[in-house]
Amino acid sequence: MTGQRRPDAGRGRGPAAPKNPGGSYRTVDHTYESAGTTFPDRRTLPCAICDHPPTDGPGTIAESRAKDVSFVLDQLTGRRPAWRYDAGRIGMAGHSIGGAASAATMAADRRVRAGVNLDGTFVAPVPVTGLGSRSYLMFGKQTSDQDRTWKEAWAHLNGWKRWLFVAGSSHGTFTDMPLLAALVGVPYPGELTPGRSEQITRTYIAAFFDWQLKGIEQPLLDGPSPANPEGTVRRP
Repeated sequence: MTGQRRPDAGRGRGPAAPKNPGGSYRTVDHTYESAGTTFPDRRTLPCAICDHPPTDGPGTIAESRAKDVSFVLDQLTGRRPAWRYDAGRIGMAGHSIGGAASAATMAADRRVRAGVNLDGTFVAPVPVTGLGSRSYLMFGKQTSDQDRTWKEAWAHLNGWKRWLFVAGSSHGTFTDMPLLAALVGVPYPGELTPGRSEQITRTYIAAFFDWQLKGIEQPLLDGPSPANPEGTVRRP
């Protein structure tokens, strides 16, 4: 799930799509919340909230997205789904406000067993009662510990959890944006190369979902990794 106004920044072949076999991945866009959403009949609907944000604040956006995701899951796991899914192994990852929406979705829908927030402020707070002991990965730039909402979320998460800091990263590191910027010769914030940004993001997301949804243990999420010196893992 992407951040606001950037419908393609975190999907497709980019960092947020892990390269591991045995899984099926779906991206979710949100009508009226991104720069444009094009439907099969070729209608393109613009962003309705970009210039007129909700009066209740950005938490409303995350909660609205949670409803969108629940609707999509209904379609994918209903009585006559177009594809077959293991309804007991559903995870969700999102960037920016999409990351906040992953926690909001888990708070509202128990079908999501594991979630990832890629550098998104928790505009919809994690409930003080936690997320039903389900697993969660907080994955952000090195200064993410300065975000009050991340500290609060960490304290409230009551299942398996990790907080990953990535040195040299920026907010967009965890999306396709560094790769796209490099293609057109535009500098992008952060010290990591586009290729390294993609590799780190995919590696850690794949490890998290392999462990939490498939039961394949991943030492990478337990501490320092010589192959990934940029990453610092915080455990409970």
